[in-house]
Amino acid sequence: MIANYGYEDGSGHYYIKIDTSKCAECKDKGCVEKCPEKLFVVELDDFDDEVVVIREDCRNTLRTNCALCKANGEKELCRQACKFDAVGFSW
Repeated sequence: MIANYGYEDGSGHYYIKIDTSKCAECKDKGCVEKCPEKLFVVELDDFDDEVVVIREDCRNTLRTNCALCKANGEKELCRQACKFDAVGFSW
C-alpha cells in the first residue's frame, strides 16, 4: 500500500510517499536516522508490521522541512538510505 503524507496549497503539492509493503520488509529503517529534519518515525501498521510514517506535526511543513535536502541536487538522504526504494516524493 502507498501511504501519502503531506499537503497541497496554492504553491503546489508536497507529499512524501511510503510504500508500506516494501517498508515492512526493511529491518534497519535507515531513513529514520538519515533524515536531518527527523521527519520519520516507526509505528505499527494495521497488520502489526513496523513501518515508517511521517511525524504528524511535520506533515504540513514538508515544503520547508525538505528544502535543504532537495536543494543539494542529489538524491534525498532518506531515499539514499532506503534499501527497498520505498520512499518517494511528489512535488
